[in-house]
Amino acid sequence: QVRLVESGGGLVQAGGSLTLSCTASGFIFSNKLMSWYRQAPGKERTFVASITWNAGYTNYGDSVRGRFTISRDNTKNTVYLHMNSLKPEDTAVYYCAARRAATAPYEYWGQGTQVTVSS
Repeated sequence: QVRLVESGGGLVQAGGSLTLSCTASGFIFSNKLMSWYRQAPGKERTFVASITWNAGYTNYGDSVRGRFTISRDNTKNTVYLHMNSLKPEDTAVYYCAARRAATAPYEYWGQGTQVTVSS
C-alpha cells in the first residue's frame, strides 16, 4: 500500500521556523522526484519546492526561495521542508508528492499537514 504521510505542521508566530516531514512507504522512494505543494483557503494548490532523487537539484517557488529548504534522507524514505522566516501568507495545508521525473505526472500525494502562521 502506497502512503505519503506528512507531519510537523502546527501554529507558529511570524518570523518563526518549522520543519515538515513526509515519510513514504509502498514504493521505491529513492528513485522518485519529491515535491512540496501548498494550498491556502480558497486558493489553488501551488508549488513550493522539489528535489531530485539524489538531492542533486532543488527548485523553489518564488515566494519561498531563500526562506525554505527542501532536503531528503533516502535511508529513512523521508523528505523534509525546513521553513524559516515564516509569514502569515505561508498559512496553508502543505502536501508532499512523488513522481518519476520532472516531466512525468505526479503519482502519489499525501493527505497534507496544516501550517498556520500568526501575525
